[in-house]
Amino acid sequence: MTRMEPLRKIEAGVLEVAYFEAGPADGPPVLLMHGFPYDIHAYAEVAPMLAEQGCRVIVPYLRGYGDTRFLSDATPRSGEQAALGADLLALLDALKIERAVLAGYDWGGRAACVVAALWPERVAGLVSFNSYNIQNIAAAMAPDTPANEHSLWYQYYFHSERGRAGLAKDRQGLTKLLWQLWSPTWRFDDATFARSAAAFDHPDFVDVVIQSYRHRFGLVPGDPAYADIERRLAAQPTITVPTITFDGIDDGVRPPAEPAAHAHRFGAARSHRLVPGVGHNMPQEAPRTFADAVLELVPALRKNTP
Repeated sequence: MTRMEPLRKIEAGVLEVAYFEAGPADGPPVLLMHGFPYDIHAYAEVAPMLAEQGCRVIVPYLRGYGDTRFLSDATPRSGEQAALGADLLALLDALKIERAVLAGYDWGGRAACVVAALWPERVAGLVSFNSYNIQNIAAAMAPDTPANEHSLWYQYYFHSERGRAGLAKDRQGLTKLLWQLWSPTWRFDDATFARSAAAFDHPDFVDVVIQSYRHRFGLVPGDPAYADIERRLAAQPTITVPTITFDGIDDGVRPPAEPAAHAHRFGAARSHRLVPGVGHNMPQEAPRTFADAVLELVPALRKNTP
């Protein structure tokens, strides 16, 4: 089974970011962003597909995962959307990447959406699973349908100290259950899960996860360092960069939205697609389809690459 090694590390903002890189150093840059509770191996098949086409592929561990570390003990262990977006922007700066194609899902897709919305000049194209992935925290306490509320049980669990203790006690058992529930038609084996689950044995994993799921409901304050970004995100900014969005027909946590549901959150250059037989972890469940979508957006970036 392929492991994404060796890792590189770079100081970026408040983090030392661990990341995998493949492809030519002078190729058009593509950043692939993983979600919760997954890791960089979600892109174990996508990354080489893109590298073979001449892309410079960068796959970072998010804060709280793998070998990525906070530089200071004093930095709040926040998992809020503004922090994730700021981390991605800081990584682009640290790597001296002026413009890239961003692709992701779940937390990583949210980071990519944040950067695309607020710093569009840095983004040549966006691939976003679950469409417009910026949280509307002001509306978070409005109830959803009973079926959709049922699928969010883990978020409500994390709102309690019992949930924090449960995640700390058995992070692998809980996250493996989420994999099974969220991708009911994906037949992953124990070795595949174990390869990713190692990334959850991180000293800040529990704190970052719990803060994320409490902050998005307005239950805890965010890191003051990101208050201005959160203020801008509260306006639900339009994403204007060329975008391909996906929903998985079999997604067990976020059921597919109607194609027009988020159309007003994007500019004209957006294509939305439904993927049969795919749950919540699309890059690992349908790597060829995901890679092909990224490659659709790379030509615009090649035009501006020396």
